[in-house]
Amino acid sequence: MTESTDTPPDLARSATPDATPDSVGELVCSARGCRAEATWGLLWNNPTLHTPSRRKVWLACDAHREHLEQYLGARSFLRGTVPVRELDVLTDEPPAGGTPAR
Repeated sequence: MTESTDTPPDLARSATPDATPDSVGELVCSARGCRAEATWGLLWNNPTLHTPSRRKVWLACDAHREHLEQYLGARSFLRGTVPVRELDVLTDEPPAGGTPAR
């Protein structure tokens, strides 16, 4: 991921989710360094890379929800925010590092 020159480096680093896989079934906030339980799913896509119907998901705890929404919103990537309990209804994609159920 390339950081834009208009974003202060500290903000870009703090808003970019960690890429480490979590245990299966564990819903952990995507904010860098946060290990809190996720309560929100931030639905997004990058229109340069993804079809309009494609949705990627970042997970957020209550403390990081607004910050991650602002990060995605500033790039016009944010498509919506839903409680995590609604995510399995919205997407059939496996979680990062996971495999689809058969």
